[in-house]
Amino acid sequence: METLELLYRRDDKQLAAHRAACTLKTCSIKESYYAYRPSLPANAVFLALFSLSLCCFILQAALSRRFIGFTIAMISGCSLEVLGYIGRIMSWYNPFHQNGFLMQIVCLTIAPAFLAAGIYLTLSRIVITFGPENSHIKPLSYPRIFIPCDVISLLLQAIGGGMASVASHQDKSPSTGDHIMVAGLAFQVVTLLMFQLLCLDFLNKTLMRMRTMGDAALDPKHAALRGSTKFRAFLVALGLATFCIFIRSIYRVAELSEGWTGALIRNQHLFIGFEGAMVIVAVLVLNIFHPGYCFREGYVQKKYRNLFRKKDKRSVDVGDEKSSPVRDGLSGAATPVHEVAESGADVKEGQRDAAAT
Repeated sequence: METLELLYRRDDKQLAAHRAACTLKTCSIKESYYAYRPSLPANAVFLALFSLSLCCFILQAALSRRFIGFTIAMISGCSLEVLGYIGRIMSWYNPFHQNGFLMQIVCLTIAPAFLAAGIYLTLSRIVITFGPENSHIKPLSYPRIFIPCDVISLLLQAIGGGMASVASHQDKSPSTGDHIMVAGLAFQVVTLLMFQLLCLDFLNKTLMRMRTMGDAALDPKHAALRGSTKFRAFLVALGLATFCIFIRSIYRVAELSEGWTGALIRNQHLFIGFEGAMVIVAVLVLNIFHPGYCFREGYVQKKYRNLFRKKDKRSVDVGDEKSSPVRDGLSGAATPVHEVAESGADVKEGQRDAAAT
């Protein structure tokens, strides 16, 4: 059997032809695309967890009917994670087979870009909840800045992955496509870093204004929401998810910078710890503390708003959509509790006056 050093002295066509003829019985595992056999138990666990997370996001979208953009991003990311781990399980059966390797490296590389987009979409709602005055930039500027950056990152990773896949199928070097993927990942790392810095800046400014102004520094409309345990838990979950995707992205930049034959890409333990574990923690905490659930504390269900509308259509002010932290163009407006409570009191007062006359 040839040594690994002699194997990689071959050109790409010879190497592809050699691997195509290999089996676990005839060739060393070191000669495979991974230089190891992907763990079936670990990849099966990740496949099951990402499938569960995907189903939960779909169910949560149907139940909450809010944060549609966030949910679409999370569903897209989890779908790609599922496909990626299917590819790794395919590679457990035959690590010399090209399709499983390409499937996992492309899908698992670009999937977190969708997850990051979902995270970016929530910051503007958080800023509105605490008060736009506490931010140096307008709430809607956050998605307008970070979503295009995420699209650029995603396009670079997708184009690079496609070029690498085509080159590999044609028995050519995938290095050009790999370099483009690394550029997309590096851009994603920079974007996530800037996002975290802006979050810290918003936190710092909010705390400083609270020290000098007290509760007057915060928007009084959303006091009930800010005081809810679920909302506070969501803030912690969002911070943890952002940090996990950030660490994972740094790892993938280092891994793919060495190419498809580097030392990091051949270390399965690092992949499990910095890729699989980081991303699954990010999606599961956002399943548990979904914004459609955690932002609900300060808002009234649609059936109660309709109840007040039937009694007096003018009693509920639903025009203040721009100030609502759960405003979503695909899900309609939400009305803060205090507005509905005041409107309900007006209805009851009108009924008492009518009865008295």
